[in-house]
Amino acid sequence: MLTTHNHNPGKNPNKNKGAARAMNSRGHLIAGLAAVWLVSCSGSGGNPTGTDQTGGCSSSCVPTALTQADVEQVIAQGVAEAQAYNAQATIAVVDRVGNVLAVYRMGTPAEHQVVIATALDSSGKPVITAGLEGIRLPVQSAAAPALAGLNIDDQAAIAKAVTGAYLSSEGNAFSTRTASQIVQQHFNPGELSQPSGPLFGVQFSQFACSDFIGKFNGTAPDAGPKRSPLGLSADPGGFPLYKNGTVVGGVGVLADGQYGIDADISNTDANLDEEIAYGATYGYAAPLNRRADQITAGGRLLRFSDVDFPNLAADPAKAPPYAAIPAGTGALIQVTGYSDGTVHAGTAFGDPASGITADTSGDFTGENAFIFVDNTNTNRFPAKDASDGAGALTQAEVLQLLKSALDVANRARGQIRLPVGDTARVTIAVVDRQGATLGMVRSADAPVFGSDVSLQKARAAAFFSSDTAASYLSALPDAKYLTTDTAGIHFQSVPLGNYVTAFQSFGGNPTALADGAIAYSDRAIGNLARPFFPDGIDGSVFGPLSKPQGQWSVFSTGLQLDLSINAVLQHVLYVANAGVPDVTAGCTGIDLAADLTPTRVNTDVRLGNGLQIFPGSVPIYRGNTLVGAIGVSGDGVDQDDMVAFLGLANASRALGGSISNAPSARRADTLTPQGTRLKYVQCPQSPFVNSNAENVCAGL
Repeated sequence: MLTTHNHNPGKNPNKNKGAARAMNSRGHLIAGLAAVWLVSCSGSGGNPTGTDQTGGCSSSCVPTALTQADVEQVIAQGVAEAQAYNAQATIAVVDRVGNVLAVYRMGTPAEHQVVIATALDSSGKPVITAGLEGIRLPVQSAAAPALAGLNIDDQAAIAKAVTGAYLSSEGNAFSTRTASQIVQQHFNPGELSQPSGPLFGVQFSQFACSDFIGKFNGTAPDAGPKRSPLGLSADPGGFPLYKNGTVVGGVGVLADGQYGIDADISNTDANLDEEIAYGATYGYAAPLNRRADQITAGGRLLRFSDVDFPNLAADPAKAPPYAAIPAGTGALIQVTGYSDGTVHAGTAFGDPASGITADTSGDFTGENAFIFVDNTNTNRFPAKDASDGAGALTQAEVLQLLKSALDVANRARGQIRLPVGDTARVTIAVVDRQGATLGMVRSADAPVFGSDVSLQKARAAAFFSSDTAASYLSALPDAKYLTTDTAGIHFQSVPLGNYVTAFQSFGGNPTALADGAIAYSDRAIGNLARPFFPDGIDGSVFGPLSKPQGQWSVFSTGLQLDLSINAVLQHVLYVANAGVPDVTAGCTGIDLAADLTPTRVNTDVRLGNGLQIFPGSVPIYRGNTLVGAIGVSGDGVDQDDMVAFLGLANASRALGGSISNAPSARRADTLTPQGTRLKYVQCPQSPFVNSNAENVCAGL
């Protein structure tokens, strides 16, 4: 049975059991939970909902940031809500680009055991033991001395806060509950015979091993966007924070002892993490007219929160101020690689210090373009020449690709953005055949998560379309799955070459991924990375890049995670103070020994920030020769496909045909593995604002 994060024992015995274990040692769980629906906070004060009512701007809000006082107020409100449930919460606050502004832990570290699991059996053990499933810290066992006293509650809370901030914008407010809805094997979760979620796989982005993501080093932190220790989170309990209609950060809470998902959205949950986190947002909550529950995707209304302010156990408007929190309640904590144990103010998005600022080069005049800058306010990714051999992309071609794709986005209708009719907001990345970044640009208000993801998508298309993907994968170290229990540490090894064999067998082509004969888009790659093939057909075979049912979960997707899992584990252990060094840039090529010692065997950037498996990229060709790829991520996956595919087609016209989309005869949609034709791109039917043009990608 999959957990649904529901406190009602009749609805979710697995999750409730984990919550009960976490809570009963600290007080009366039943009385605290009964108060959820009996106590109404009545919304006293000038703002009865605690929600920012000033939403209405889109890509035009006045830049602002969380102050130190704001951060303290968010924490104080979260602490008050946790106390109303007799719970011990870990609360993290970040700004819009992922700078960790504070982490507050109630109680003692030993009271914060956390298990990463999507489902628990009747004895509280994870049902699935693959990927990241089954990691439980701290482990209080003489059989696991290397893990004694190590915590991951802080990492889980940070990941939730980052997710709330990164998935949101001035045009949409998404929570970790929204994320849970859109990353699972069915959309909606629990509805059989439905395709996978539109952002299937996005949870494995923003990794610390990414060569794109910045980090905190305590003295001169990199500019944003910043990393997340566990990628993006699908565990309810993470929300964006808003001021004056614009995203200024996120808050994340871990209190119930399980880092998981909501596998069934057919009911309304009373989720402890979510209730505490939602209380913390009082006065900084998302504008009602931008919340996910006002937005549809694929004809389905998205979820934002299963609780609102009147349903909370405490009135957040009456929460004692931060300075009045009694000594002994908890404390700010230092989190290695993320926080120094004090409260910081956030950076204003758009300021150079945020790492994302308006372009002033003149390269994108009239396109409202933003760029990524370093600590000296220098563009990190200006268009440049490739250096990967004959036929390499030129600086002029890269610049035209970025301009043409951004122009398409600026004319396109935002798919998951309000108000209706607003234009799309995306990030665009261009890479060469070896994955080197040749240029990046973004719309002003594009969601931050798409920055790392657009680069992942571009690299995926270039990698799978090459003639060396098979040899590269086969030479990588085995993926290591680590599970922990009272008996100690357990490892499973998974040879990555197994995915090559499965891929070649699945399509009946023994030279697949070694002959460069097929052009793969990320949509085609995603088709082959689903636990059902064809996607959504329950009981069918699983794709060659996926785990089979019984081993698949959002924490165990298959090749996507296995490429990076050793690097992820190295970083998690580093943050938990296990005595290992932090991971360096590059998500592949880490070997992890049984004693947890990591060794890097390559520094290749071909998949330097991991692999992404939802649509939005196409390879670039010069005639019949692969020369690179373009990746897009922002307001909708069909839209991402269109911006990449049509942007490349328009750039080709502007450049006189020097580069182009892949020849039709070699695109992945010419393949019919297991009798089912792959998809290459899927563009919206009538995508443009102020235009009736339809089928805009047809015939290209």
